[in-house]
Amino acid sequence: MGAEHASTAIVSVVLPTFNRLRFLRPAIESVYAQTFADWELIIADDGSDLETKQYLQSLTDDPRVKVVWLRHTGRPSMVRNAALLKAAGEYVAFLDSDDLWATRKLERQIETLRARVSCRWSYTAFLRVDGSGNPLPEEAQRPWVPHEGDIFEQVVRGRASIRTPSVLATRQLIAQAGGFNEGLLSGEDYDLWLRLAFYSEVAIVDEPLVYVRRDHDSHTSDWQSAFVSWDSSLSRSQQLVDAGRRSLLREERMRNALKLAAIYAELGAQGRMLRVFWESLPYSWPYPQWWLSGLKTALLRGYLPRRLLEFYWKRRRGA
Repeated sequence: MGAEHASTAIVSVVLPTFNRLRFLRPAIESVYAQTFADWELIIADDGSDLETKQYLQSLTDDPRVKVVWLRHTGRPSMVRNAALLKAAGEYVAFLDSDDLWATRKLERQIETLRARVSCRWSYTAFLRVDGSGNPLPEEAQRPWVPHEGDIFEQVVRGRASIRTPSVLATRQLIAQAGGFNEGLLSGEDYDLWLRLAFYSEVAIVDEPLVYVRRDHDSHTSDWQSAFVSWDSSLSRSQQLVDAGRRSLLREERMRNALKLAAIYAELGAQGRMLRVFWESLPYSWPYPQWWLSGLKTALLRGYLPRRLLEFYWKRRRGA
């Protein structure tokens, strides 16, 4: 993702930030606490306030720290890509400004990747924590199924539970995958994992080495954009894969459309529901599930005309 630099750091840590100084400080401290110390920290600042900028400026006395100053965009994909352009390490690790790493996070992942030559990226287990860094009560019951090796299908199906601060990949693999898609309003992380999984097997470190804070001002609060972005990711990925995987991607697009239509139906947004069905028709029509689920949604929400509904029941009863 950029020209070679003089730095000899093995790991480039990419950290985007916009204010949130309360959480930013401990996030950066968790980098300094790593048992693997051969890193450079690249912080991309998305137009933070003066207090945050002064703190970031104070870090640049350390030659391992670089700050990329940006005008505010509110687009994590653009901010992360700006940091990636400055990365020089053999590996890239991602950290968000409100999350934390356990002290052996980098060490464990690097030793794992070096032992698994077929894998060019890795992720770890994680714990979700509150504002004070304490695990949330529901974490004790949260199901966790580790996936490694070829996980393309698991990423497509949403079965692989990957959080951005848990990922470490070779810089060459990220460049091959094209970095983050700046055209997406949300879900740019899973969009990248999809491409990483296409180009390389993944090695998992099945230890909770990342602490992910509960989202406060999540970029996925616009739930509609999450569905639209995921559909865009699936559609674009069809250009990369063979026929078998294209079928997998198309089926997942169909499922994604059904979920969005069902939410609109629940909200009473008939027009938007019908629009989703219409726009998904070109790639969903071969699937009986799409027709059956669409009919069921329309019937349950009373969106079909009364005469059509009566005709349906007469046919069902054999009248």
